[in-house]
Amino acid sequence: MNLIVDIGNTSTKLAVFKGNKKISSSRINDLSCEEFEQKLSDKRLEKVIVSSVKRLPHFVTDLLVSHIPVVHILSHKSKLPFTIEYQTPETLGTDRIAGVAGAFNLFPGEDILIIDAGTAITYDFLIGTKYKGGNIAPGIEMRFKALHKFTSRLPILSLREHYSSPGINTHDAILAGVINGSIYEINEYIRTFVKKHKKSKIILAGGDSEFLKDKLIRQVTYMPEIVIDGLNYILEYNA
Repeated sequence: MNLIVDIGNTSTKLAVFKGNKKISSSRINDLSCEEFEQKLSDKRLEKVIVSSVKRLPHFVTDLLVSHIPVVHILSHKSKLPFTIEYQTPETLGTDRIAGVAGAFNLFPGEDILIIDAGTAITYDFLIGTKYKGGNIAPGIEMRFKALHKFTSRLPILSLREHYSSPGINTHDAILAGVINGSIYEINEYIRTFVKKHKKSKIILAGGDSEFLKDKLIRQVTYMPEIVIDGLNYILEYNA
């Protein structure tokens, strides 16, 4: 069986796959050596792939090598079914590589815009078998935090469904500005991509994707865990 380890900005996601079927998944908010070792107690694990957007703790690789026969640390040098046309591939986040791989596995050879709405909102462009690059913008929560941090009087708010627009009070003004602004931004990316690529696919992923999926101008393929799926696909592709 395969173990998938996705170390993100705010948490670590773990998943176990048997072939292409996900058996279980879990999340660790504060990754520790003891908790991680406990997760590796399943003796049936044969292969593992690790994606990390930050420096990989030494105990992670040490534990994996001691518990699992095949360990793959994802990087731009991993074998992929598409070419990367990023000028600085060594700086490309492995979570973005995995997201593109998940999209390719689902729609091989198609033109795809992958929108991952998490800590940051990333927009990645896969045209056929070529990854053309992508854009990075602040995520919704980051926008709330920035308004609070860089002003003297604006309160810190969080994502919620109901607010007035235009805002009739400061809370609603912030909510409408952040949430509507994010939706307008995503919709414009979709509109311009579809205009250029008529038969394209749009994939929406990430922690805020459930909130956003019904607020967009076009029906999208909702895949909140496309990074996890893509990591398993890359692990099998490299096996």
